Amino acid sequence: MTDGSRRFAMALCGKRAKWLVLVGWLIVTAALGPLAGKLDDVKDEGSTAVLPRHAESVQVLHELEKFRTDHDVIAAVTVYSRTSGITQADRDKSARDRAAFRGHLAKGATMPATTASKDGKALMVVVPLKRVDGDATADEIKKMRATARAGAPAGLDVEIGGPAGQQSDYVGAFENLDANLMAITGTVVIVLLLLIYRSPFLWLFPVVSVGLCLAATQGTAYLLARHADLPVDPGSASILMVLAFGVGTDYALLLIARYREELHRHEDRHVAMAVALRKAGPAIIASGATVVAGLLCLAVADINSSRSLGLVGAVGVLWSFVAMLTALPALLVIAGRWVFLPFRPKYGTEPRSQRSVWGKVGAAVARRPRPAWVLSFILIGAAAATVLGVHVGIGQAEVFQDKPESVVAQERIAHHYPAGASGPAVVVARAANADAVLKAVRATGGVASALTPTRSPDGSLISIEAVLKDAPDSSGAASTVDALRKAVHAVPGAQAVVGGQAAERSDTQRAADSDLRAVIPLVLGVILLVLILLLRSLVAPLLLLLTVAVSYLAALGASNLVFERVLGHSGVDWTIPLVAFVFLAALGIDYNIFLMTRVREETRAHGHEQGVVRALAGTGGVISSAGVVLAATFAVFAAMPVTNMIQMGIVVALGILVDTFLVRTVLVPALVLDAGRATWWPGRLFRDLGRRSRSVTVAGHYPADSRTDARL
Repeated sequence: MTDGSRRFAMALCGKRAKWLVLVGWLIVTAALGPLAGKLDDVKDEGSTAVLPRHAESVQVLHELEKFRTDHDVIAAVTVYSRTSGITQADRDKSARDRAAFRGHLAKGATMPATTASKDGKALMVVVPLKRVDGDATADEIKKMRATARAGAPAGLDVEIGGPAGQQSDYVGAFENLDANLMAITGTVVIVLLLLIYRSPFLWLFPVVSVGLCLAATQGTAYLLARHADLPVDPGSASILMVLAFGVGTDYALLLIARYREELHRHEDRHVAMAVALRKAGPAIIASGATVVAGLLCLAVADINSSRSLGLVGAVGVLWSFVAMLTALPALLVIAGRWVFLPFRPKYGTEPRSQRSVWGKVGAAVARRPRPAWVLSFILIGAAAATVLGVHVGIGQAEVFQDKPESVVAQERIAHHYPAGASGPAVVVARAANADAVLKAVRATGGVASALTPTRSPDGSLISIEAVLKDAPDSSGAASTVDALRKAVHAVPGAQAVVGGQAAERSDTQRAADSDLRAVIPLVLGVILLVLILLLRSLVAPLLLLLTVAVSYLAALGASNLVFERVLGHSGVDWTIPLVAFVFLAALGIDYNIFLMTRVREETRAHGHEQGVVRALAGTGGVISSAGVVLAATFAVFAAMPVTNMIQMGIVVALGILVDTFLVRTVLVPALVLDAGRATWWPGRLFRDLGRRSRSVTVAGHYPADSRTDARL
């Protein structure tokens, strides 16, 4: 340990410094903690929160703002249906409701006439509501649903859906979810830490450190959202807590494992922690920086929800590794060795890690590394091959795990009306070209009907609602939107744009494909650069990137089998391939970094083969424990009511488990052993191992040279 690094480590956990660090964290918590509860106030629950920034459908939403004196509108669609046919009492009920719904109209909006279905079994009332944040819309929908249910004749089914109903149900799915997630995640982490440490005391220190981190994370996210336009949607806010818990606990496990080792070698716990920070700190910093950089790559994504997840997640990970490198060491050193009871590490004894089962695994892999990595690739490759059968995209009815009222309403509408009646396409164009644009809309195949154009208050624009023959979430509707855009774009001078539900869905699909092509190479490039700088090699980083890629493909393919054959999903949500890749690549590289920095350290002292075996023995337990904790925290999302969150949790949890128990413990060690000293090419370690191999005195043993080791 150099004098500079020793002074820095002691500055964090010295006899006096530990108290200063603790006081500093108490100040941070007191300042940011009260702001954490305000994060809900800055969540973006509007319709554009999950849409692509540059999509034509989003441009339509902005153009529609010019049609109202305050905001644009969002339609709530009430459908009354009776299997035996609508009665006069049913018509009277819909008329009373229609009169009551006028109190919910957006300022300046008009309510279309009640529409009866051709089969005589349904009535439809469309109410243009003021488009505001999700909570306000949800309140309006709750009141309208209460009105619609009150006094309904026996046998009459009444549901409220449409875009406003769907938004309300989506917001409702997240109601009280953050508190429940916090409770479930905290319980899972505490139980796992009790099982891992088998100590009644030690689990408390990572949990307290994570608690400090959460207060700082949510407070910072609130400030950035309020003053720096950080996008925060309900999904990213929920993931933020789970990510902080999982990643923070991972780093805590790594540091505590190294601290326990050093307590066997150093009598003074302050020195032991300083050495642990010196040795484990670079890996934690590199890991945290890689995860933060990987998540920040989502900033270039076009889909707003993906951008939000990346930027908000980066804030959480940044605070996580800061807390685990400052607050946790201070707390552990203040407490002393007794926190490890009943397995208190004794000075002068051998660490248990070298006698662990992972040491035996490493020795077994070292005996036959090539068959080990070939067999591992076959197993992972078989799972990865199933990715060819993945269907990307799910229907509107599958957005929620349970079927909410808005989905039922859509099914009723699709049964009695043109399937696109509840979510018409919206065309906005220059008013001077109104007739030509309306003619083009009505002439487009797939359009069932088009309403008379509505003019903006200043008379410069017109909007046309076009009812499509197909449901908004169908491929037929997407084809109609493309044809509609082609037709209206061809009208000279009209500057026409097409939006609406079907257009938004189609734009999101295209943006997801584009984001995948843009972000994945960027993430891989960032990870490769970090690994090259950390390991001072080109070969090792390329091998590790290869394992990241096959691990991701295996997780996505295997998870898709679960989605389709167990959960009954038609495919994976469009955002999953990208978000899952970023999480698995960034978080999976954690374990690469934990393992390979230890391999490099041990190789300097014991040679390449023994270095790999000893590194696996020393890190196998902590990596497997960290993997189980992180996988369990993401698995919590499987209990969520929204399908894309469920899918994300399953893909990431499964990928982390594959990464933990096969890739990082068998595949990577086997590849590195088979590659030999070429793993470290062209760095100094590669050259030094070559010199040392030429000076071997006894087969399989290297002459000790502390001066050479110190230079590596």
